[in-house]
Amino acid sequence: MAEPMYALSGVLKRYGHKTAVLVERLDICRGEVLALVGPSGAGKSTLLRLLNFLEPPTSGHVDFDGARFDAETPMALAQRRRVTTVFQRPALLRMSVRDNVAYGLRLRGEAGAGSRAADALRQVGLQDLARSGAATLSGGEAQRVALARALAIAPEVLLLDEPTANLDPANVRLIEAAVLEHRRARGCACVWVTHNLAQARRVADRVALMLEGQLVEVAPAAEFFSAPKDPRTAAFVGGEMVW
Repeated sequence: MAEPMYALSGVLKRYGHKTAVLVERLDICRGEVLALVGPSGAGKSTLLRLLNFLEPPTSGHVDFDGARFDAETPMALAQRRRVTTVFQRPALLRMSVRDNVAYGLRLRGEAGAGSRAADALRQVGLQDLARSGAATLSGGEAQRVALARALAIAPEVLLLDEPTANLDPANVRLIEAAVLEHRRARGCACVWVTHNLAQARRVADRVALMLEGQLVEVAPAAEFFSAPKDPRTAAFVGGEMVW
């Protein structure tokens, strides 16, 4: 296995008396795609927020490339900038498509924002819409712009929260291809939340099932689908209701 980029140990996240996430142990390696599957409300999006350092764990710790993140220790800005998230419902600014994609680069004061934005738009097949206003885009186009904005900053970790939900098959293929090409070219780690088991089969190196905030099973994708060890995983893969 490649070198772990994340190491989660005893990570608990509570909101009041409700436990949202309880992960005893999870390593995420450089260059891998880890698909997170499970029913709505299982804690997948909360886990992404912990991985992006948006919220601290109630207890336990997240180690990121040697830096510790816990309830008492915030993550440094330089480390946070190595990670980016693409959400299911992207928030685009009232400006052109190209300026939306370049926005993060300009905030960071990085050189070549315009050319890097153009490259990212080519990756997602939207170079012809670079000068269009973001407000004129379809839902699938807006999602591709959000992905291009993330890819433009060349993250070392890409967190995806249902980025292809409700998109047509052509847009799904474009987003999957762009993410996998970025992983191949940059060696980034990717954690991909999806309800689409066929998508998890296509894109993931490993798949993790979350139920009630806990990881039921984490396994290589082929093994997860063909020979699950936990009966709850077998039931979930088989299409039975699990909660």
